[in-house]
Formats: sequence, structure tokens, C-alpha cells
Amino acid sequence: MATEEVWSPVELGRHLMQVRERSGIKQAELAKRVALSPTVLSRIESGDRPVTLEEVGDILAQLATPEASDLAKALGRSWRVLPRPPLDHPDQDLLWKAEQVARELVTLRDQPDTPHAFERRLSEYIDELGRGAAMLLKREHQVAFIGSIGVGKSTAICKMTGLEVPKEDGAMTPVLEVGGGGITVCEVHLRTGPQFGLIVEPKGDDELRQDVLDLADSILKGAQSPDEDGPSGQESQGISKEVARALRNMAGLAVQRPKGLDGKRTTVDPAKQLAQQFPTQREFVVEVLSRMDLHRRDKRDVWYDSASGKSPKAWLRDTFAAINNGRSPEFTLPRRIEVVVPEKLLQVADLTVRFIDTKGIDRNAAREDIECHFDDSHTLAVLCSPFNNAPAAETRLLLERAKDAGIRTMDVNAALLVLPRPMEALAMKDDATSAPVESAQEGYELKGEQIALALEPLGLQTLGVAFYNANEDPAASAQEFLLERLTRARASFRARINDATAGAWALLSNHGEERIHAVLRDAGESLHTWATLNATVPPVHAHVQESLMAQIQVAYASTVRAAVRREGEWPQLSYSHHIGYGARRLAVMALEKAVDEFAGHCKILAATPRYAEAADLLTQAERVLTSSYEELLRKVQLMGQTVFKDALKADPLFWQACMDEWGQGPGYKSRVAAHNRQWFGNEARRKLEEDLQALVAREWTRVLANVTALLEPNA
Repeated sequence: MATEEVWSPVELGRHLMQVRERSGIKQAELAKRVALSPTVLSRIESGDRPVTLEEVGDILAQLATPEASDLAKALGRSWRVLPRPPLDHPDQDLLWKAEQVARELVTLRDQPDTPHAFERRLSEYIDELGRGAAMLLKREHQVAFIGSIGVGKSTAICKMTGLEVPKEDGAMTPVLEVGGGGITVCEVHLRTGPQFGLIVEPKGDDELRQDVLDLADSILKGAQSPDEDGPSGQESQGISKEVARALRNMAGLAVQRPKGLDGKRTTVDPAKQLAQQFPTQREFVVEVLSRMDLHRRDKRDVWYDSASGKSPKAWLRDTFAAINNGRSPEFTLPRRIEVVVPEKLLQVADLTVRFIDTKGIDRNAAREDIECHFDDSHTLAVLCSPFNNAPAAETRLLLERAKDAGIRTMDVNAALLVLPRPMEALAMKDDATSAPVESAQEGYELKGEQIALALEPLGLQTLGVAFYNANEDPAASAQEFLLERLTRARASFRARINDATAGAWALLSNHGEERIHAVLRDAGESLHTWATLNATVPPVHAHVQESLMAQIQVAYASTVRAAVRREGEWPQLSYSHHIGYGARRLAVMALEKAVDEFAGHCKILAATPRYAEAADLLTQAERVLTSSYEELLRKVQLMGQTVFKDALKADPLFWQACMDEWGQGPGYKSRVAAHNRQWFGNEARRKLEEDLQALVAREWTRVLANVTALLEPNA
């Protein structure tokens, strides 16, 4: 067995207890069999007493179950190359196979007479096994629900996870506050924990002050300002209604609607009354901030206490609503609220799953807090869509942008959840006969066919799709869909390790045969030729700012102004996010065709009989180029974000010029866009874009070098 210090007493004791309990043997009976006192065995199982390897062996031998045998086998393994998996990891055997081949690879790589190209192939396999193991070892997954305001995300989440409480009439209502949309003030995370509670990540003082400035604008100038670009001034306020509501409550400025003597309600707005006393923006902001008593709002978490007199979920609902609406005097405006419940949100073994209820999309779907989920292998991006127009425009836009950004894992890491309202599915008609469907399930099937056709231009017609009417469908149907998608993601991790392990064993088995070396050199010559022909990055007639400029035209005028006030960094419109996305898109436009051609070239060679013995080399070369290309995209995106963000922050005159356009009449967005075009067209900014293109060229050279380093030179 492995050395004793590898295993923590707590981890080992916990697993010994689990194995014993599942064997059906009582603690006292086992203690007699292994000649330990019940007290000592109890302390071993609780982790209070270290256990020797001899004692572990005796205990497991007495239990004599397959699970005890598996635990003994796991304890007997010594991990040298890959990280040791926890004792309860379900993929112990798969990871051990990877560890064994990794050891062989390391031994051979470290021999002084190993040829360079062969050493590179060995090192690549070692790195690939390490990356695959890291993905499989991480068992924390996220399910991010994404959709427009009012689509029903929060209701669906609560229904499918059982986070509901009965109302006075007996009907069930969600723990998260729901309504007609625009209810939740921030992103909400739901996770399993020791008890019911809420953890709040607060907004910083500067962020809060900016929000109050937005509130001041909406109060002092009114919601229908002539500066706004929508028809008849009917655009949204610069501050979202849920943030405005919370700020008003924090400052004691909530709109009142008392009944008059005639029984009719009148509207009284204390904020507008306050604006008459403090008519300038600065005075109004200072007064509102002082009324919030921010120095008292320093609490960051709260946990259920039975003394509240409420059931845990009823307490959770009421406390969440108070914090979300700014009615709790101990909490400031949250940036994120974490809801903790002592029960599994998703009935899946061996994984920890966190649900994320993202802020609803209001016109601007291309947001950093949303798009970051598409490029995370441990996050399932669930795009929520209304039934009648599924897939919604926001869904199609996000999928298209992800494709344009070179993300190739959407078949695994993304899914579409359609949220029908009552009777919508039954209103479907067969296109051929015009006959109405006979069941909601038949309506789902017809809509599913329409969705597949709509997604076909994106090459995503096989994207996972499910339907969930939260009022009528069983929660188990939604749970099963999410579980199937997470199972699919885990299977893709296993496939990566299996492929790397199989390729590595093939390499180790055949490396000494000269005949195979000749085939490898021949195949390598073809790959060398391809790399030489594709060494130059083709020019792209596009610019990093195009995504940003498009979003400025789509956004509310007041959203643009809020972003300008924050020097381009606002969740609804982030300059750095869009520039980073634009930089990544340029790299995809320049290189994706070549990457796909290389993959096709490798597959054709591998299918050619004369190159059959070079199949593992060709497969490895394809994987190395693909992973290096993905790394290139992330690096280019990061450079675009960082370099241009720094340049923007260093130019206060630009931001002031944009700020000065507010109040100059209709056409605000067009004028701001003109300032942006001028800024990006400046010679200094063109030089930044040239530097970005030079980075793409350097990184592409490195990508090709990673591939050609695998190839044996022709003698």
C-alpha cells in the first residue's frame, strides 16, 4: 500500500465507515473481529485517530465486500505523475491506467538517448494525460440558465429543484422572487451546503455610487428624456428597474400609492420630492447615499434560525426578497446572491452541481457575464427560450457568437430549454395536415423539428433540446435532461483520457521498429509540407471594434451612457469584453479554415492504408494543433481585452467627449459611435491592432512548431 502520510485520517476514516455501513456490519461487531475496542474504531472512522496500513488491511479483509476490495486496491496505489484522486472518485481505475502509461512515458522521455521528436511526442502525451485527468478530477459543475427578462428562468429553477413553499391558498410559489421579469437585482447562485442560508457578495462603494448616479439621472431628467433614441422616447431607463427599486428602498424613497378619500389610488414619489429639495445631481446623490446608512450595511451572510417561527424555505423566500429588494437594513446592494440549501439540487451522484440564475437579457444578449459560460468545460449553458418563437433571437445570437469565437464544444456544453406556458404546446398544428396536435408531447415534437431546422445554418441541429412547462410537467423530466447533459460532459472527459492513453500505449509499443519509423517519416513529411504551405496568417478585412460598435447601435441610449460614465466597464455593455471578443473573432476568421483543413488532412492520411501505422501520430498531431489553436484564441482574447482597456482608461478626453453628447438632443448613440470610430481609427489604436495581428502570427508559428516538433526528420 501507499505510504501512510498520503491519506488524511478524516478522508480514510470516512470511507472506512461508509464501506462498513454498506456491508451491513455493526461497528461493535467489526471491532471484535479486528481486535480493536469500539472506542478506537469509532475514533478511526471519525478521523480523530490515525490508522496504520496494517489496521486498514485487517478492517477491509474482515468486511470482505467488493467495495472493500476496491478501497484496498485504491490504497495500494502510489501516484507519481498524475494527481491522486480522492478515494471516492468513480473513475479511479481509468485514472490509474492513465497513471501507468504516464509513468512509462516519463521513464522513456528521461532517457538521455531519446530522439528529440520522440521526446516531444512523449511529452505531449504526458501533458495531454495531465489535462484530461484535471478535467475528470474536478467534479464541481455549473448549470447556467440564460434567457430574456420574463422568460421564466427563476420559476423553472425552483420548480425543478423543489425550492417552493405553499401560499395561503395552498398553491406552491418559488423561493426565488419571481414576477413579470426584471425582479432579481443580480446574478443568483444556488448550491448545496450544510444548512439554509444566504451569502451576499456586495457591490463596491464606487459601483454603488455609479448606480446612484444613474438613479439620479432617471429622477432628475425623467424616464422619457429627449436624449433617448427610441420611438417617442419609450426606451428603458439607464438604470434597470430592479436596481432602481432596491436603491429606492435602501434610501427610504420607495414610490407610494395610497388611497384617497374617493377610494382611488394616487402615486407619490418621494424621490421626485427629494429632487426638488436637491436639484443638482451632486446634491441629490450625496443625499441619497447618506440616507442609505451604508456603514451599517456590513453583513455578508445570514443563516436559518428556527426561532424565526417560519419553515426553512419560507424563511429563505422572505429573506431573499428582503435582500433582493434592498429592504434589509443589514445588507448593501448585492453583486451576487448565493442561496445555500441542505439538499441536492440535482439528483446526480459523485458531482457537486451549482445552479446559476443569470440576470435576464434586456436587448443586450452579448454580455460578458453570459458569454463566459460557453468556454468553460465544467459549465452547462442552458439557453432558455419561450415556446412560440423558440429558438429565441437571443439564443440564436449567443450561439452564433460562440461559433464565431471558435468555441467547438457547444454540442456538450450548451443546451436549449424551451419553457412553454399552459396551452401553448396544444396550439401547435401539423404543417402537412393543419390538424391540431393531440397532446402536449406531440406539440413538443413538432416544435423540436422546427428548432432543428432553425439551428441547421449554425451546424447545431443536434443541439440538446428539452421542453419544460413548470406548471404542468414533472420536475423529473427537467432533472433527467440536465443529468443527461452533465453525463455527456463527463463522458467527453473520459473519452479524452481514453484516446490519449490508447495513443500513448501504441507509441510505446511500436517505437522500436524501423519499418514504422519509415512510415512515420513519410507521414511527417506530408504534415511538414502542409505546415510550410500554411505558415502565413492570411489577412482579414475586419477590426476588433466591430462587435462593440454593433452593440452600441443595439443598446438603449441610456445603457450606452451608463457604460461611458464607467469608462466602458459595465455589465450591460463592457468595452473590454467586446474588444476581446472582436480580437478572438479576427483570429478565428484568419485561422479556423486552416485548422479544419489540417484535421481533414490528418484524417485522410490516417485512412490511407500505407499510413495505417502512423495513425496514432496523425491523431496526436491533430489534437496538438487543435488544443494549441484554442490556447491561441484565449491568449488573443486576453490581449485584446487588456491592451485596449488600458488604452481606453488612459484617455479621459475620449470619455469626456462621449459624456458631453448627453443632453444634445436625439441621436446620442450615433454621436457616441462617431467618437468611437474616430478613437479606433487613430494611428495609435491602429498600431495596437497591428500588434494584435503580430501576436496572432507569432502564436500561429508556435502552434505549427508544436506540431512539427512531433515529426521525425527525414534522414
